[in-house]
Amino acid sequence: MRILVTGAGGQVGFELLRALAPLGEVHALDRAGCDLADGAELRATLDALRPQIIVNAAAYTAVDRAETDEATATAVNATALRLIGEAARVLGAPVLHFSTDYVFDGGLDRPYAETDPVDPQGVYGRTKLAGERELAAATPHHWVLRTSWVVGAHGGNFARTMLRLAAERDALNVVADQIGAPTSAALLADLSAHVLRRWQLGGDAGAAFGLYHVTAAGHTSWCDYARFVLAQAQAAGRTLKAGPDDVRPIATSQYPTPARRPANSRLDTARFTQTFGLRLPPWQEGVSHVLRQIL
Repeated sequence: MRILVTGAGGQVGFELLRALAPLGEVHALDRAGCDLADGAELRATLDALRPQIIVNAAAYTAVDRAETDEATATAVNATALRLIGEAARVLGAPVLHFSTDYVFDGGLDRPYAETDPVDPQGVYGRTKLAGERELAAATPHHWVLRTSWVVGAHGGNFARTMLRLAAERDALNVVADQIGAPTSAALLADLSAHVLRRWQLGGDAGAAFGLYHVTAAGHTSWCDYARFVLAQAQAAGRTLKAGPDDVRPIATSQYPTPARRPANSRLDTARFTQTFGLRLPPWQEGVSHVLRQIL
């Protein structure tokens, strides 16, 4: 079975190549192999490969840059999903696609369910939401997995940034009034493989296509997340100038950015766990695994 993975150079894409290998012949495309902002190139690639499963891990994720580069963000996060969905419908291939908590405004005081109203506050969130809708309109045979705070051993992420800064500085100021669940790329890849294997075994009738929220269990703030990362690093013998006690909490207002971040990035994963009969491990397990690889 031919499986196409876009965004293979990213955190989730890298892990997907490992997780999906037992399911079929995986064709990995990074940005150099196929630029999703180029519609003609994307169509030609899909026509040439004729995949039987498409997993889209590619995205324009530069949240702040998107505020001044809406055209590219729209091309990658939205228009490409229409093209992928249209090709998938013709090929009879299901599509698994990753989306984000940024489709919400972050104002709720509880985890967001799939049925909660969407209200993206910036270009990144708006284009990702548009991509969800483009895919759904193009083909019913899709899964959209919304997630948040992705961390992996491959590629750039918050944990790597904290390790670098803690090696350079005596103290770190980190936002403490935004909460979410750090979710490992490896977990997302393994869950994706489970979803796709279920389709392979049962076909469309048992595929449970649709929209799901998928994150690790529990939640934390960016500040406490940073403290956890540095504590793990120190325990592993990494020499740092700033330790967990040197991470100082600040408010979002003290760290202005071009794009607004959700204060609440928690996602209710009950629909996913009940549908697929899976347990989502605590975020600390995934982050610890990633840190062991990095360190």
